[in-house]
Amino acid sequence: MHIAITGNIGAGKTTLTTMLAKHYGWKAQFEDVDDNPYLEDFYADMSKWSFALQIYFLGSRFKQVKEIRESGKNIVQDRTIYEDAHIFAENLYDMGLLTQRDFNNYTSVFQLMKSFVSAPDLLIYLRSDVPNLVKKIYKRGRDYEATISIDYLSKLNQKYEKWINNYKEGKLLIIDVDDLDFVERAEDFGSILEKIEGELHGLF
Repeated sequence: MHIAITGNIGAGKTTLTTMLAKHYGWKAQFEDVDDNPYLEDFYADMSKWSFALQIYFLGSRFKQVKEIRESGKNIVQDRTIYEDAHIFAENLYDMGLLTQRDFNNYTSVFQLMKSFVSAPDLLIYLRSDVPNLVKKIYKRGRDYEATISIDYLSKLNQKYEKWINNYKEGKLLIIDVDDLDFVERAEDFGSILEKIEGELHGLF
């Protein structure tokens, strides 16, 4: 079984991934953020480092998917390979931070990788508005995220909604998290578990 958690920066993906993996006794597969050699440079100069960052993420994510397929284990994954292309690379291109040449190059590599990728058994999208994202980002206090603008988060949210509305790769569960606190309130986490169980094991 392969569940993937998707959503904007600060939506709670890593936290929910950790909690679900612990609850089910499954392996958690996290996004390669702390070891990413381009992330701080990217936030300091997006135009200069956007292509290198996206290629790094794409390669890292493809490696994760390969490991998931080969492991034979039940996995909860923090973010997917689809987001790299449909959200982040496309947004950087729209903002003029990826050239047409680099975007075309990136897209061709993504399409090749996608042909070898299986969709997760369930994709969980954590939907959140920008004020809530800003609050969560501020609370966790990562230095390299301090320069993220509200405009950037808003553009990402728009990309997420567009992608999710057209997602046809497999089962999809959308959870509005703005009024949830699944860390502090057991009933909120319980309601998420019920929805997941319904998607995975429901009658329809």
